Amino acid sequence: MSDLTEQLRERVLAAAVDKTPLRIRGGGSKDFYGNPPAGELLDTRGHSGIVAYEPTELVVTVRAGTRLAELEAALSEQGQMLAFEPPHFGEATVGGCVAAGLSGPRRATAGAVRDFILGVKLLSGAGEILNFGGQVMKNVAGYDVSRLMAGAMGTLGLLLEVSLKVLPKPPAEATLRLALPQDKAIETMNRWGGQPLPVSATCWAGGLLCVRLSGARAAVAAAQERIGGERVADAEAFWRDLREQRSGFFADAVPLWRLSLPAKTAPLDLSGTQLIEWGGALRWLTFSGPAESVRAAAARTGGHATLFRGDDKAVGAFQPLPAPLMPIHRNLKRTFDPQGLFNPGRLYKEF
Repeated sequence: MSDLTEQLRERVLAAAVDKTPLRIRGGGSKDFYGNPPAGELLDTRGHSGIVAYEPTELVVTVRAGTRLAELEAALSEQGQMLAFEPPHFGEATVGGCVAAGLSGPRRATAGAVRDFILGVKLLSGAGEILNFGGQVMKNVAGYDVSRLMAGAMGTLGLLLEVSLKVLPKPPAEATLRLALPQDKAIETMNRWGGQPLPVSATCWAGGLLCVRLSGARAAVAAAQERIGGERVADAEAFWRDLREQRSGFFADAVPLWRLSLPAKTAPLDLSGTQLIEWGGALRWLTFSGPAESVRAAAARTGGHATLFRGDDKAVGAFQPLPAPLMPIHRNLKRTFDPQGLFNPGRLYKEF
């Protein structure tokens, strides 16, 4: 364990004096995500270690530079887990996991990263150490600033510590595979979502729908019999490869889009191949056409599209914000990072 709070604070204060932009970086596993990183490197990996862990309280507090794999190993020893199944994409850190705000296959049923953040310790662009939230679920009166850090890409401040809610691992799991076309698969996933089934993840690609069941052994066994289909033998590897984007679908060099849509949205009329998760709410699309066509298609459904991977981010990685929201984001940035030191342009070119 190593607490480098003061060293990091001195570095930020020096950058503020020199007006030097800083590129906050943990393991660098998410460097590809968002707009290109810019600024002088500020490596957080030395600021690491589990500060407090109470398995009986289902709460862990950890320094932001701690490797995500280290935290998950400590939780696993107690039969617990990060229920939002964050992707690693390499040597991920806890701070990078929160800053990116990415969740894995279990997100649709368990919740997103932000839903498990209880509190954060943050270093502002003015060198102030700020504490938000705490270590219990109901500890916030008013706006929950700590959850605002999920998906902020480090643009609001340097995360020092994060308190997270953890959950017990399910006693039983099984994964089934069914052959279904895309429209029927979307319909089926939404029907399952309205039934008392222990569904913890779904994935459709290439005409095959996979569903993971998690929970009490009796509940999982009953759901298996009800759903039918073929049992997937190495299910753990299947969901891990999906989470880490090591499955065949993600091997294509074509730009990869991440579409967040209402779960019941019908198949999109776009070229390219698709993979569907989260009961229909998350759609991955390999597409080499214009960004405007993807974003327009997502907007028509009430959703949005992110250029997740691609060589040319000139169009902006994230869908442009509606006019009323941009001033809110700009004011938040100005409040936490007055000189615009942290990760400039990583979310939007404007800040």
